[in-house]
Amino acid sequence: MYAIVASGGKQYKIHEGETLRVEKIPGEAGDFVSFDKVLMFSDGKTVNIGRPLLDNVVVKGHIVQQEKAKKIIVFKYKKRKRYRKKQGHRQQLTAVMIDNIEA
Repeated sequence: MYAIVASGGKQYKIHEGETLRVEKIPGEAGDFVSFDKVLMFSDGKTVNIGRPLLDNVVVKGHIVQQEKAKKIIVFKYKKRKRYRKKQGHRQQLTAVMIDNIEA
């Protein structure tokens, strides 16, 4: 059984018992979250595809950890203009353990 959900402008394929790292969701470790933007659901026999969303499917889980991703370097450069700009960025992430998929 799996589902495809949308969170933070991205789509994720999830299974029960899986730990998923998504863009930051407000809350503390141990708080319960639910993903109601379910785009597709499959129970192994049938596949339900939403147009655009499925109303009767909810994915529930709990927050495991609030963390940051590895640093990426953003470097802007213009040749022959003496323009260089270096920036770093660390995206804030939330690790979510998927408890169950309710259809």
